[in-house]
Amino acid sequence: MIILVVNAGSSSLKYQLIDMADESVIAKGNCDRIGIDGHIAHKTADGRELNEDCNFPTHTEAFMKLVETLTTGDAKVIDSMDKISAVGHRIVQGADVFDKSVLVTDEIIDKIDELRELAPVHNHAHALALRACKKVIPADVPQVAVFDTAFHQTMPPKAYMFGLPYDDYETLHVRKYGFHGTSHRFVSAALAEAMGKDIKDLKIVSCHLGNGSSITAVNGGKSVDTSMGFTPLDGVVMGTRSGAVDPSAVTYVADKHHFSPSEMSDYMNKKSGFLGVSGVGSDNRDITDAAHHGNERAQLVSDMLVYEIKKYIGSYAAAMNGLDAVLFTGGIGENAYDVREQVCENMEFFGIKLDKSVNDGLRGKLAKISAPDSKVEVWVVPTNEELLIARDTLALISK
Repeated sequence: MIILVVNAGSSSLKYQLIDMADESVIAKGNCDRIGIDGHIAHKTADGRELNEDCNFPTHTEAFMKLVETLTTGDAKVIDSMDKISAVGHRIVQGADVFDKSVLVTDEIIDKIDELRELAPVHNHAHALALRACKKVIPADVPQVAVFDTAFHQTMPPKAYMFGLPYDDYETLHVRKYGFHGTSHRFVSAALAEAMGKDIKDLKIVSCHLGNGSSITAVNGGKSVDTSMGFTPLDGVVMGTRSGAVDPSAVTYVADKHHFSPSEMSDYMNKKSGFLGVSGVGSDNRDITDAAHHGNERAQLVSDMLVYEIKKYIGSYAAAMNGLDAVLFTGGIGENAYDVREQVCENMEFFGIKLDKSVNDGLRGKLAKISAPDSKVEVWVVPTNEELLIARDTLALISK
């Protein structure tokens, strides 16, 4: 059975074609710069590649090119779209409406689009992609929506409520939702398997660190708290996102800069974080390099990130009344071994002790990096959101 996994952004359409017989990736790629000019980058498992400038006025044209690339030309991998059993879509915001993956209908698409205010960069793009897919993919091919927020629907009210008037929760749905749930669900399960333990018996802090970062307390396989909040802006400092900021600082800065609410949101989401503090850029690799060359602001934002991660690990251990393992995943978590080392430094009192000889230089591989005598195990666990989306899709259509 072959499943197409789609991750649509406002101007992009990433995809993977997965053979569920052995969960291998047949091909993957990205239709980029939708609505601007357009480009497709496509690669097959046997090494064939296609890079081509295209005309992508909307997501529909991008889907049409995706289908053409998969089924024709030198980089084709299937004879027709009839070979595809289903399509799985990553959806960022399901709010408290969706607590699990669902089969896609017109009503589901409308509801996803209605939630656009809660994820303005993502949800409308998801709805556009879903509608475009329906135009291009054969009508008898089922589609499944997998929500980033669904994993966090197990959080108790004491974790997801804000101290605002209760009416704002009831009428405006203002609460913590959390994100990266698909990743946190995948890596926490993969960690339990690697440890040879039942996830129901584990207390895990999952650190998904990348251009966007979130940290989740996973108790017995369920999310009980997470660092991102009402939107992906909350939590630790990120590539261009500020992370948590005193609300009074937000209103003060907005007033001084004469920003509208949307301008202030743009300021905090796109011009802050690593970029805003360092002045160097939003990529952690550039920040690390600048810090090594004596850039004090780059060093400052690196120190901020490490410090904030440490605080979340400590607070979530307290919330769960214990800690069995810490895992690192995402672009930074899997590859920035210096960040992992700094996070775990001076945490021996907490039961965390790193094996530097294993951690140093380790990139993108499943590995235990804690010392043999560490009471809390520390792991690097590569994430694979696309595979989990494919698994959820397979489970739903099999019913």
